Amino acid sequence: MLVAIKKETHHLQLASKPESIVVLDNWINQLVASHLINETLHANISTALNEALTNAIHHGNKLSADKTVNIWVKITENNTLSFTVSDEGNGFNYRTLPQPISPENIEKLTGRGVFIMQQLAHQCTFNAQGNSVELHFLLA
Repeated sequence: MLVAIKKETHHLQLASKPESIVVLDNWINQLVASHLINETLHANISTALNEALTNAIHHGNKLSADKTVNIWVKITENNTLSFTVSDEGNGFNYRTLPQPISPENIEKLTGRGVFIMQQLAHQCTFNAQGNSVELHFLLA
């Protein structure tokens, strides 16, 4: 079922501290409620954005109190939610990440965030520097 939504953009700026996850979750819940997004898509969006924010806070900004993470969501007329999560870090080479499902990594407790984002979003792309990720979710 297609949900007719109006084109709009929202922005959220968060401190580089783990407590910002709660702020993000509340923001996502408001967005989801106002656009009648189903539970499965809500869970996918929440999980993927939590991974992106956690990576930005810990790996990008290195928990630096003077740095922030910016999140934008663009809601388009073609029923797509496009989130951009950017940190102030130096970035990373997302092309050389080890595969978390390979035999040598399967039992490791870390290194799954990007993989999870790629599995849950319809599209996941990084900027060239590796300090910004776009996550696209189809509402249809």
